[in-house]
Amino acid sequence: MGRGPSIEGRKNAEDARRGKIFTKIIREISVSARTGADPAGNPRLRSAIDKGLSANMPKDTIERAIKKASGGLEGVSYEEIRYEGYAPGGVAVIVDCLTDNKVRTVSDVRHAFAKFGGNLGTDGSVAFLFKRCGVLQFAAGDEEKITDAAIEAGADDVIAHDNGVVEVLTAFESYAGVKAAIEAAGLKPDVAETTYRAENAIAVAGETGEQVGKLLAWLDDLDDVQNVYSNAELAE
Repeated sequence: MGRGPSIEGRKNAEDARRGKIFTKIIREISVSARTGADPAGNPRLRSAIDKGLSANMPKDTIERAIKKASGGLEGVSYEEIRYEGYAPGGVAVIVDCLTDNKVRTVSDVRHAFAKFGGNLGTDGSVAFLFKRCGVLQFAAGDEEKITDAAIEAGADDVIAHDNGVVEVLTAFESYAGVKAAIEAAGLKPDVAETTYRAENAIAVAGETGEQVGKLLAWLDDLDDVQNVYSNAELAE
């Protein structure tokens, strides 16, 4: 009789996944803090800290990353790079990276696109299809109360999904204010972040959908990749 993964094996896999998430968040905090170590006056840093807290990152780890970036401690210098391209089915993909080795990063990203039937494009080739925005996500809760608070706070839209998840969308510029107002109303989002969302999605299924899903997952798993955005609507 076959046996599934051991408890220890599952824990090791979970620890590795958490470690990778923490590493990416620390890089984002480090780069964000270069323009100001005070999150009150640095929306990007505030968003990165929120992401860290949502992932249960210890506060001292966050503070240490800020100190490194602001010159209090010695740290690695990362360069921000964005790649744009197409996955199978005409799906647009944006890959945002933070790296200390640009040659390695572009090689890894190019390999991923080629491996799953996509191709890298030029700067600006797909970015115009996306809009930067803020997202507050509630896994469960009072949809009516969330909607009322979002409208009062000046949010752009509220989306209620079939699985019970409620999303509040804001303009990028008003993200911090909307988030503060909603939290002041006694509502705590499970996820709070700024992101890029496509204006229009492309539905892909079957073998094409499978290839797109593999490409996006592969890219997201690369050490130098911070965020992957696409306009794919993958079949469940």
